[in-house]
Amino acid sequence: MGNSVALIDYGAGNLHSVENALRKVGAEVNVTADSDVVARAERIILPGVGSFKSCAEGLRAVDGMVEAMESRALSGGVPFLGICVGMQLLATRGLEHDTTDGLDWISGDVELIEPDDPKVKVPHMGWNDVGLTPHAHGNEVVQPGEAYFLHSYRFHAEDGADIVAMTDHGGGIVAAVGRDNLLGVQFHPEKSQAYGLDLLSRFLEWNP
Repeated sequence: MGNSVALIDYGAGNLHSVENALRKVGAEVNVTADSDVVARAERIILPGVGSFKSCAEGLRAVDGMVEAMESRALSGGVPFLGICVGMQLLATRGLEHDTTDGLDWISGDVELIEPDDPKVKVPHMGWNDVGLTPHAHGNEVVQPGEAYFLHSYRFHAEDGADIVAMTDHGGGIVAAVGRDNLLGVQFHPEKSQAYGLDLLSRFLEWNP
């Protein structure tokens, strides 16, 4: 398996920055809205910025894309990375404004961050520590460090075994989820300087 990556373009991702970061670490990047390309991809990245609802609707509006992702990543086992809202879309539901169905690849809900300390601001914006959970063993991609976050909603995983990493923002917040060949990170690797580039480099080498 090589370093070719299908970066999914569905009108809801910070594609240019992610593409540039991937090229810096030697990836062959195919920015694509073509489900046939995704159905043959060696590695898949799903970015996402904005609301859960708009991202979910945008992804489903691309003909055959969800089916191609399910065939290639969920069933086919190729390495998959969701970034920010791209990670959140792995959940069962998003509870932002309305209830919106996610992909339901990793059971859980995406809900508003409600800090324990009222002085802690939402959105969660800026650099924060990423700490591994006991369930992170076997996942070589996410490592402890400091990453850049920008979000108002958090992933509440139903099964703690799916939580790879945590951060803290007025209470614990899931920083990464994963199972088998599936991985999602709440932070932005493309904005996380050396830490993020190292993560993307490890993703290119990952053979789950």
